[in-house]
Amino acid sequence: MKAIDFFCGAGGLTHGLLNAGIEVVGGFDIDEECRETYEHNNAASFHSIDIRDVSLKELKSRSRLRKFDNVLFAGCAPCQPFSQQRKSETVHHSTTLLTAFGRLIEEALPRAVVIENVPGMARVKGFSTFRRFLHMLEKNGYGYVYDVLDAKKFGVPQNRRRLVLIAIRSKEVSIPINTHGRDLQPFRTVRDAISHFPEVAAGKTHPKVPNHSTANISEINLQRLQYTPLNGGDRRTWPKRLQLDCHKNGYEGHTDVYGRMFWDLPAPTLTARCYSISNGRYGHPEQDRAISLREAAALQSFPDNYQFFGSNTHIAQQIGNAVPVRFAAALGMHIKDLT
Repeated sequence: MKAIDFFCGAGGLTHGLLNAGIEVVGGFDIDEECRETYEHNNAASFHSIDIRDVSLKELKSRSRLRKFDNVLFAGCAPCQPFSQQRKSETVHHSTTLLTAFGRLIEEALPRAVVIENVPGMARVKGFSTFRRFLHMLEKNGYGYVYDVLDAKKFGVPQNRRRLVLIAIRSKEVSIPINTHGRDLQPFRTVRDAISHFPEVAAGKTHPKVPNHSTANISEINLQRLQYTPLNGGDRRTWPKRLQLDCHKNGYEGHTDVYGRMFWDLPAPTLTARCYSISNGRYGHPEQDRAISLREAAALQSFPDNYQFFGSNTHIAQQIGNAVPVRFAAALGMHIKDLT
């Protein structure tokens, strides 16, 4: 089976599909800055183009495929319009990306389709973009199933709940079975993923480990980390002089912010700001810093030799927005078994 990875970013999904034995013929993404990372690590070409501008003719030309009857279309559109963190009621332009993806499916009629996105994608009220997408699949003879899966149940050392949709033409479909959890393999932990990396100070880059770079930290935030207990501690132990104004007067919410990860649990969900302690429980379990980019990549189950290119801010986005490699591989192997 061959595959085309739409919204490919840094290549987490592509790398997982390749590991599952699926030949990825190309990745499409509007972000040109992802090209070097994608092509350096994957045997596939990067195509910098907006999917809304891709015609069937151009898709055939770029993929060098004349037909798609044994091809998987993988589409993990940007999740911002469906995220719980999004407060605005304004229609986000990215919702049209799923519509554009659906148009290409309807024109090309690939053998299989897989989508990964935040659970909120299926909870939009009314006849949503997602519901219209499902109607398009039904109209074109696809059997489909979707459910919310947690990547930690497939060997990823991270709590990461995502909606997954799998569709195959003229066939009944199922969701992959968990491989990790109760009565299965144990969940992979932060310790499993990052304990082998050498120490590195805040604001520094290790000279021998690619992307083992950490964000600068202010003096007051350094003091806050020093007062945060190791292995899962949080801001509730800080002296009053170090408390943020928004956390004073007995406020108990959002204790993950500025917190340290637990060594022997899966990590919290990583975001595009996962190397900053002020954006979640992204503090190292022991060292006085946020996790490094290399450690974030490991928690997304990228192999240690997967090298990222660009500014640290953009690399954090590449990592945080990626489909975890192990999760992608599990989806790929399941789709191969179904087809």
